[in-house]
Amino acid sequence: MTTTLLRRIAAATVAALALTATAAASASADLPEEDFAAGAGAWWHYSNSGTTTATTDAGAYCTVSTAASPWDAGIGRNGFPLSAGDYVLTADLTADGTVPFQVQTAAGNAVDSSIAVDGTASIEQTFTVTEDEASAQVLFFVGSDGSAENSVCVDNVAIQAAGTELIPDGGFDEGQGAWFTSGVASTTVADSLCVEIPAASAPGNPWDAIVGLNDLTLPPGDYVLAFDASGTQSVRGLVGLPAAPFTVFGEVVETPGDGTRLRTAFTIDEETTGAQVAFQVGGKTTDWTFCVDNVSLMLGGSLPPYSPETGPRVRVNQVGYLTHGPKEATLVTAAEDPVAWDLAAEGGSTVASGTTTPLGEDASAGLTVHGIDFSDVTEPGTYTLSADGETSYAFEIGTEAYATLRTDALNYFYLARSGIDIDAAIVGDDYAREAGHVSSPSDGTTNKGDLDVPCQNAADAEAVYGEPWTCDYTLDVVGGWYDAGDHGKYVVNGGIATAQLLGTFERSKTAATARAGALADGTLAVPESDNGVPDVLDEARWELEFMMAMQVPDGEQYAGMVHHKIHDDGWTGLPLLPAADPQVRELHRPSTAATLNLAATAAQGARLWAPYDGEFAATLLATARDTWAAALATPDLYAPAADGADGGGPYDDDDVSDEFYWAAAELFLTTGEAEFEDYLLSSPVAGADSFPVGGFSWDSLGAIAKMDLATVPNDFEARDAVTAQVVAGAEGILAEQQAQEFGLALPDDGFVWGSNASVLNNQVVLATAFDLTGEGDFADAVVESMDYLLGRNALNVSYVTGYGDVTSENQHSRWFAAQLSDALPHPPAGSVSGGPNADVGTWDPTISGLYPDDDCAPQFCYVDHIQSWATNEITVNWNSALSWVASWLADQEQAAPVVEACEVEYIVHGSWPAGYTTQIWITNTSTAPTAGWELTWSYPADDAVGRQAWSAAWSQDGATVTASSLPWNGRLAAGQRTTIGFVGEPGTLADAPPEQFWLNGEPCTTG
Repeated sequence: MTTTLLRRIAAATVAALALTATAAASASADLPEEDFAAGAGAWWHYSNSGTTTATTDAGAYCTVSTAASPWDAGIGRNGFPLSAGDYVLTADLTADGTVPFQVQTAAGNAVDSSIAVDGTASIEQTFTVTEDEASAQVLFFVGSDGSAENSVCVDNVAIQAAGTELIPDGGFDEGQGAWFTSGVASTTVADSLCVEIPAASAPGNPWDAIVGLNDLTLPPGDYVLAFDASGTQSVRGLVGLPAAPFTVFGEVVETPGDGTRLRTAFTIDEETTGAQVAFQVGGKTTDWTFCVDNVSLMLGGSLPPYSPETGPRVRVNQVGYLTHGPKEATLVTAAEDPVAWDLAAEGGSTVASGTTTPLGEDASAGLTVHGIDFSDVTEPGTYTLSADGETSYAFEIGTEAYATLRTDALNYFYLARSGIDIDAAIVGDDYAREAGHVSSPSDGTTNKGDLDVPCQNAADAEAVYGEPWTCDYTLDVVGGWYDAGDHGKYVVNGGIATAQLLGTFERSKTAATARAGALADGTLAVPESDNGVPDVLDEARWELEFMMAMQVPDGEQYAGMVHHKIHDDGWTGLPLLPAADPQVRELHRPSTAATLNLAATAAQGARLWAPYDGEFAATLLATARDTWAAALATPDLYAPAADGADGGGPYDDDDVSDEFYWAAAELFLTTGEAEFEDYLLSSPVAGADSFPVGGFSWDSLGAIAKMDLATVPNDFEARDAVTAQVVAGAEGILAEQQAQEFGLALPDDGFVWGSNASVLNNQVVLATAFDLTGEGDFADAVVESMDYLLGRNALNVSYVTGYGDVTSENQHSRWFAAQLSDALPHPPAGSVSGGPNADVGTWDPTISGLYPDDDCAPQFCYVDHIQSWATNEITVNWNSALSWVASWLADQEQAAPVVEACEVEYIVHGSWPAGYTTQIWITNTSTAPTAGWELTWSYPADDAVGRQAWSAAWSQDGATVTASSLPWNGRLAAGQRTTIGFVGEPGTLADAPPEQFWLNGEPCTTG
């Protein structure tokens, strides 16, 4: 039913469902919608007789007047410009009687009308301004007739450029008309159109049930889709094409509840025929009712500027702070002078206070901010921070959340696995699912892969490569990780993710603050747990085996190289469980980049797996050598940008010098062979800056190579120079972080697709510099950057699911899709969102609809919406960065100063092909004696302590050696030392001596 009581659609001729509209006269400058949630603002009221009182407490401008006539009192707003053109005045009124209203210009009244209100009513009044007006005025007359008080409330007032309505009878006053329904049990039209939707037996597609209108012709221009909806399940309202390529021009996804006005704006660049307005309401696992009314598709319309809810202006890390770490917060305020702040404990008592530091405008947020430093507070507990009349979300001091985040972030990868049942006994019923992509195209099942997958067809290949490339073989590529929100599997994205998982584990062998056992077997929720291998290595193996399966077979063109990716031939919709994906799967052309990704990760994996599974390690190393040789033979086979429009992203990269350097580095660290050292020394990457302040990424991998060369024990000729590069790169990032008002390690122009991953990768560099130098400024920068990710930002949102009061939870995913299906879960705790993206050329329709003028400040270019893949995606290579950083933070022991109370000298006295003799001196450099000691270290690869070992009780688990004191040497007085020794077995890989030792769990210096 049409509830708008005044509606006049200018210059609209409805001839049939296919509408051709003439453009309305252009108009610019208007009155943005005012909902009075923040008070009266620039609005005012007057009274010429009697009394008139006003309030905005109820979120509307309400008056009670005894004025002698309606015109003797009014609510108004003036001083806004209107250029010549057509406009629409809209407002919601609450009253009991007639309310006159006007829009006044210097040329006269552009609007002079009234509306009869019986409880509530809405105004939608079109009008024309004939001359540019610098200072227009709008008035609602609220006086009484003198006999009694008159109560009037005005809300949601706006004046916007007028448009042309393209929906005939969107209020269903004439019945169902040309609207169709599908997949519904029944349809009724009585005041609105309602459908009963039967429950699906399993989570299905939203388009399994539709209310729609077909055959619309959409001229180029700006549009607004608006409708009233009710229902207890999510509704996807959209304008798009009902047939391939199923283009969606604009959409809104919400659960409307008991009556909600939903809107979305979008732009069409060229005339489109055969378009559809559709409300997709299927795929739910419960029966439900959906009702829709007052559907409008307005050409030339616009929405009020989007203003996200940002909560309290005091922005904090919503999870908490480390006891001895920096504790910074940001206050958003227009105050020019310092303001008072106080820190309150859980019971309300003030434990600290001070004044803020004005910082000026943050360019990335477009906000004026002050800084608050409460680092001196070290008492663990739950607190809130108040300033300028606002109180923050509650947070902890002394949080232990990073230990949980380490495992949650790593557990994400099991849930991203392809080719295996995700076991409810491991992950719970909500996240359990059937294995996806385990069949053959000829099996007759829903899935068309990944058991024997063919190459791209020649026609598609020629369109993207410029030549009709294909192949006549198929590959079994079951396994690996789904890259992101789709069902694609990409070697280059998998490569950096695998490297960071391996690096998270490898750091536990090389860094002073690493905590023994934190990444041991049995620490993650994976099916391989308790197999004697650290779980993070088991997880990395799942992807390594997939990447090896992507190699081109011997005897074929590009033999030994690696296919760049595998994904569906064509995009699929959301939601879609992996096992329900019906699309044909295809291998895409090999690339040098993918080949080198496997060479690097296989080489790194070989040294880490060698102590646990020598056969697998040997396979990895042989693969690394083969792929290195294949890449040298074909050094310039690139993945083009054009191969990214048909079911998967391109991951294009035409500079692989960094991938060559990375692969050579990992091969050298694993083998120690001169061939790879020589390549590193002569590479153009050797002297290049590999640490941009915008962060390294999947296509910029020199940073990972250099951090490994600096931290993994080795005898590389230029190691000191490489270490200096890492530290210098971190110093550049540190300078950027310290200049940022919100404290994040990212420049103002760094907010691109996956900006949160850029922050995280910069944290990896900073943390590595701390591991190398022990300088506290690097550690503080890591901690403060995590504050940004966990809520201390312009939007006041934690970008890590489940960590904070307001967190991302609707990331773009086909199976973590609770926003679209009641039977599917949100992404699991520990999933990081891609984050703000100010690169408008990469935007999706959802974020474009919120900011049609591309005018968001960079930090505001984000929305937690499942259809905003440009700002809210999840990917394995972003969660791998989070895993690394969370693990580092969990290791920091509440940021207490690192005290190295021992010194170790590791001396090799002589060696021969099958062994070497080692003496170790242990010195107690603390002020207290030891009452027994335990010395631990980890070998870089496959070295082992032999059967001949003395002066300690010896054991070895994988690469980790433990030497425990004997009764006669367990007490070491302050300054005293003792010696132990053994005959070592060098294994088959590089046997650089260990460089990090721990005594009774605390780090030692190395003499």
